[in-house]
Amino acid sequence: MTTRPPEPRAPAPLPSPSMDRIAIIGCGGSGKTHLANQLAALLDLPVTHLDAVYYDENWNPLPPEQFAALQHDLVAQPRWLIEGNYASSLPIRLAACDTVVFLDLPAATCLLGIAQRRWRYRGGQHTIDGVYDRITWGFIKYILGYRRDMRPRVRALLLEHGTKANLVTLTSRRQAARFLAQAGAATVRPPGPRD
Repeated sequence: MTTRPPEPRAPAPLPSPSMDRIAIIGCGGSGKTHLANQLAALLDLPVTHLDAVYYDENWNPLPPEQFAALQHDLVAQPRWLIEGNYASSLPIRLAACDTVVFLDLPAATCLLGIAQRRWRYRGGQHTIDGVYDRITWGFIKYILGYRRDMRPRVRALLLEHGTKANLVTLTSRRQAARFLAQAGAATVRPPGPRD
C-alpha cells in the first residue's frame, strides 16, 4: 500500500506593502466586521462599517444617492478601512482603495457566523463594535445563494473597477487569521536609534 504525501496548503496571501485604503467585502456572516476591527487596530486606520452608515436606529435604509455621497466623502480621505458588501455602491470603494480583502467563505461557515453573532449580541444594533444583527429568512437565503448569485457579480465589479487594488481573497477563517498575523508582523518595526 502506498500513501501519498499530503497536498501542500496554499500559503495565506501576503498583505500588500501599502495598506492605507482598504475595502473588506464578502457574504454576511463571513467575518467582515471582526476582520475590519482587528486590521484597523493593527494598521491604525479609521474604520467604517457600512451597515452603520446605511441603517438608522429603526433599520430604515439611507436613500441610495445619500449613501453613495457619504461613501465618496469617506474614500476621499487619505487613509481608511471600509467594510461592507453593498454591491450597488462597491465601485466607489474599488476605484479608491489600494487593497480589497474578499472574504469568500462557504455558506455553512457564514451561517455559523451569523448564529455566533446572534448568540453573542442577541440581535440589534451595536455601533461600538460595528455589529448590526438582524436575521431574516431573506438574509439566510442571501447567504445560501451568495456564491452562486452574488460572487459572480462581485468578481465582475472587481475586474471592472478594482484593477489598481491588490486583491486578497480569503476562503476560510484560518486564512483570515493568518492574514491578520502577517499584517501584524508587517507592522512591527525594528527599534530605531534612541534619543
